[in-house]
Amino acid sequence: MKLPWLRSALENEGPYVSVHMDTTRLDPQAATEIETRWARFRDHLASDGVAPALLDAIGETLLTPSPIGGRHGRTVIAAGDRIVVDRVLPVPPLHESAHAGEEPQLLPLLEITPFAVTQLLIEVDRAGADLRLRAPDAPTLDKHTEGLGPDASVDGGHDELHKANLGGGNQHGWRASNSQARVEDSWERNAEAVARTVDRIVREHRPDMVLLTGDVRTSALLKAELGQEVLERLHEVPGGTRGKSLDRPSFREEVVQVTREFIAEREQDLLDRFLEASGRDGAAATGGTDVSQVLDRGQVDELLVVSGRACPDIESKLLQAIRTDAGVSAVREETDGGDVLVDGIGALLRWHDDATPSASIGSMSGDAQRERPTGG
Repeated sequence: MKLPWLRSALENEGPYVSVHMDTTRLDPQAATEIETRWARFRDHLASDGVAPALLDAIGETLLTPSPIGGRHGRTVIAAGDRIVVDRVLPVPPLHESAHAGEEPQLLPLLEITPFAVTQLLIEVDRAGADLRLRAPDAPTLDKHTEGLGPDASVDGGHDELHKANLGGGNQHGWRASNSQARVEDSWERNAEAVARTVDRIVREHRPDMVLLTGDVRTSALLKAELGQEVLERLHEVPGGTRGKSLDRPSFREEVVQVTREFIAEREQDLLDRFLEASGRDGAAATGGTDVSQVLDRGQVDELLVVSGRACPDIESKLLQAIRTDAGVSAVREETDGGDVLVDGIGALLRWHDDATPSASIGSMSGDAQRERPTGG
């Protein structure tokens, strides 16, 4: 996962202050508990010499409720005397922390990348659609139109939407057929208008998932008009209605389930790519020592880490990856990441040569744990 926003933040001169907290607010006591935990972190950072004014700014940011519901977290990173990263996290960090130093602390933020999913929700009816974008910096679909502006609602402008029910026998047959044709033409034209807007939004924002719900007939018309880039991301979610989907717990649960399946598939695809690269021609590396070597040589295209299982010197490896424009992705240990990635770390490479450490099964350099059985 490429992180240009983080790379630009790291171009600032330090020292850095990094705070990663669980900011879930599920009950009335939650706000007080967050304030108490922040107070402890503030005292710790103050003892490390962080200026009171900067601590005030960080505290104000952390204690401001975010629009996301359910369990979530927040990362705030400051460089010098100002905040350079403020990220609402789709899940709480695995471990809360507050750190001051010459370099930022990135692991608590980056090890939850599996849950950073950008989604475009399309709620269609026969007149048009409402669109909602959920991005990593605004991880909620609720009434949210971040970055969409006037595109948040699309009305096709063709308003003959309902088929007439004309009685009276055959003399009305031609009239009924003509009316029905005009109605169906309106549906199709409105679907075309929605498709044009959706195609453009997907080109501009490149969401991971496009969720489609609403009127069944219109959904079929819309799918026929959407471009391939959208169709490759499309997931149909039943039970939604334009403007009302997210008010329904059953629909929310459907979204949670389809998102959970997408996350698991994406993690498995990443591990499959790593295994394929390892077996193909050594276009991958694993283990702390070998990954450090390929990072030093600028070979890393994507750094892989196992959430909750940090290798030695992980922070310097993450910094080096971000600063050399490599992507960073985490995989959960339960998705076999712990079995595939030695020391909980691996890398997909941009290029390799004879001096590149091999990640091939059975030929990994280093200690005995790199040797893997080949059968039986």
